[in-house]
Amino acid sequence: MEFLRPATWDEALAAKAEYPTALPISGGTDVMVEMNFDVHRPSAILDLNRIGDLATWSIDGDVVRLGAAVPYSRIIDELSEPLPGLALAAHTVGSPQIRNRGSVGGNLGAASPAGDSHPALLAAGRDVFVEAASVRGTRLIPIDDFYTGVKRNSLEADELIRAVHIPVADGPQQFSKIGTRNAMVIAVCAFGFALHPKSRTVGTGIGSAAPTPRRAVEAEEYLQGVLAERGLWESGDLLGSEVVQRFGELVRAAASPIDDVRGTADYRKHALAVMARRTLTWTWNDYSKQIRSAA
Repeated sequence: MEFLRPATWDEALAAKAEYPTALPISGGTDVMVEMNFDVHRPSAILDLNRIGDLATWSIDGDVVRLGAAVPYSRIIDELSEPLPGLALAAHTVGSPQIRNRGSVGGNLGAASPAGDSHPALLAAGRDVFVEAASVRGTRLIPIDDFYTGVKRNSLEADELIRAVHIPVADGPQQFSKIGTRNAMVIAVCAFGFALHPKSRTVGTGIGSAAPTPRRAVEAEEYLQGVLAERGLWESGDLLGSEVVQRFGELVRAAASPIDDVRGTADYRKHALAVMARRTLTWTWNDYSKQIRSAA
């Protein structure tokens, strides 16, 4: 097995171009597990730990550029205000040791439908982009186009993830996850939700309940219609139990889970409906308080 350790980003891109099957590693929280259990034995390892740019973040206007290797612990400590949904998801990742090493870039590279960051990224809006680069140049991949199958993404063989571009939250966001125990667990299913008052839209993200992370598009459209028709964006008045219930039903319908060792398909659908109702209620309560305090 070849071990490649570039010192700069340009060297990393050149190495990936020369060894397109090389497996990138930074935190290694997924890679090392698969290698230790002989699930994956790559021909080469591309160690990105010397490239400091990958572990930085910045805010330009209303967009956070999150380096691919910024660990979850720093997202919690430093980005809870601009990226509240992602920070909540980061809280649920593994142990403190895993949160100190694992990153959103690693989650995206693995593209597991159970990855904790995916529902939050989807809920953050359709203006989330994955910054992918190669010796041929850089491109921004819309998050909705990034996931292509179970543990598959739209990266080309010579591309590496450099950063993720995520809009700064302009409204409350939430994340909910169910596992077989309270901590250090792969999600049985997960749900991300966000209110976007500026664009009068809502965002959803379903995890571990379909071949890829996905939105509940009909649920989004239904809720956006209700909020617009009833003037609730302006008033912040109660949604009503029928709206919350219907939203949960539409989220449930958007999932296509399987039975596996962590849970049944029926349980996942039921849990998603419950999480959808709860996250909607939590975020709307927060939004109503903001409206009243601004009045």
